Amino acid sequence: MSRGIKHRQRAKRKTKNRGESSSSSSGPQVPVKVWQPGVDKLEEDEELQCDPSAYNSLHAFHIGWPCLSFDILRDSLGLVRTEFPHTVYFMAGTQAEKPSWNSIGIFKVSNISGKLLELVPKHETDDSGMDEDSDSEDDSDDEEEDGGATGPALQMRKVAHEGCINRIRSMTQNPHICASWAESGHVQIWDMSSHLNALAETETEDVQGVDVVQSPLQKFKHGDEGYAIDWNPLVPGRLISGGRNNSIYLWEPTSAATWNIDQTPFNGHTGSVEDLQWSPVEPDVFASCSVDKSIALWDARSGRSQVVFFNAHNADVNVLSWSRLASRLLASGSDDGTISIWDLRMLKKGGDTVAADIVVAHFEYHKHPIASIEWSPHEASSLAVSSSDNQLTIWDLSLEKDEEEEAEFKAKTQEHVKAPEDLPPQLLFIHQGQKDPKELHWHTQIPGMIVSTAADGFNVLMPSNIQSTLS
Repeated sequence: MSRGIKHRQRAKRKTKNRGESSSSSSGPQVPVKVWQPGVDKLEEDEELQCDPSAYNSLHAFHIGWPCLSFDILRDSLGLVRTEFPHTVYFMAGTQAEKPSWNSIGIFKVSNISGKLLELVPKHETDDSGMDEDSDSEDDSDDEEEDGGATGPALQMRKVAHEGCINRIRSMTQNPHICASWAESGHVQIWDMSSHLNALAETETEDVQGVDVVQSPLQKFKHGDEGYAIDWNPLVPGRLISGGRNNSIYLWEPTSAATWNIDQTPFNGHTGSVEDLQWSPVEPDVFASCSVDKSIALWDARSGRSQVVFFNAHNADVNVLSWSRLASRLLASGSDDGTISIWDLRMLKKGGDTVAADIVVAHFEYHKHPIASIEWSPHEASSLAVSSSDNQLTIWDLSLEKDEEEEAEFKAKTQEHVKAPEDLPPQLLFIHQGQKDPKELHWHTQIPGMIVSTAADGFNVLMPSNIQSTLS
């Protein structure tokens, strides 16, 4: 289920889409107002309603168990795709009730249309809050509004995986190769080429998919579980992994199917390493963040100690994203809900960098832990964030408040819409409706598309104001 309501307040260059509207579910009509997350409360006779005009496309589905982590796979369907319908390939790792029930799902979602489908499933939910049937099975109810066309189709194959999967990442250069971080403390590398080939060749496979047992190409015991893992975007097969034991390990490929793992780890953090990001322009440089509230930069050529270290937040630093379009910018999200943007050009070597000297933006909009953060692959000033407050937000650092346009908007809408006050001008869009959002990713080949995973499944969304600026 997804909800997001268009807030028609304008700022320079782009229309902002925010929040949800609340209206009476029965009785006489009442004025529509913009829903302010964390501020407004629903009365008994009120309900949240989605504004369809806020999205070019919005769909929901799930694969049986909640997924803490997933990755969108690069495909050969086109580098820049703007025409509906779309087809997307994913890999995702489950969080099943029993260790032996877990799997890596390799799946294809095809026929993703630009029409907003029914957001509320027409079937019951189980005790865990998960829908018992995929939304793709309900899409047939929307056929009459789409000229007889069917909704998105979900096809899947599942590879058995012992234990829950904390994080999964596909190699940029060879998307059929993926690495999984297990709660058992193992990092494993898998070859999923046969499953991707099978999905590419079939259009009618049952949604439940095919269960497969196969061995990983390589398996490494970290000593404790973890979450941090990243493939190098410049050197095919080079990998880094970090865990709760504070250590980061470098994996170097020795062939197409084997890796040498340096047994001397990168050490410097005093708490769990939560996320890792390779530099988009320097093949030996990477960044890390930790529950010790810090961010560190490392150079694999200069030993196993950090080159730069600074205290970044007042709480655990959960996630990082290094901009591929503006390589000087690094974004981070914290357990206290804050988001920071760092200008790495201002870094000082030797560990004496002060966070205040390099932070270029800091936002305190979210009040719950940040679960995911990622720069847009198509617009250098934009990034998306998901938080435990059940919101996915999109930010544009280029936006500035325009007092004249704000006044004009309020004059036109004051009788119909009560707009939120004191929101950051850079806050471009708010997407709501998912329960306990976890990870999000932009699609690198479909401008404006974001996929997010949560306790109640996946959402595929294309906000109308984002897509219009990129097409």
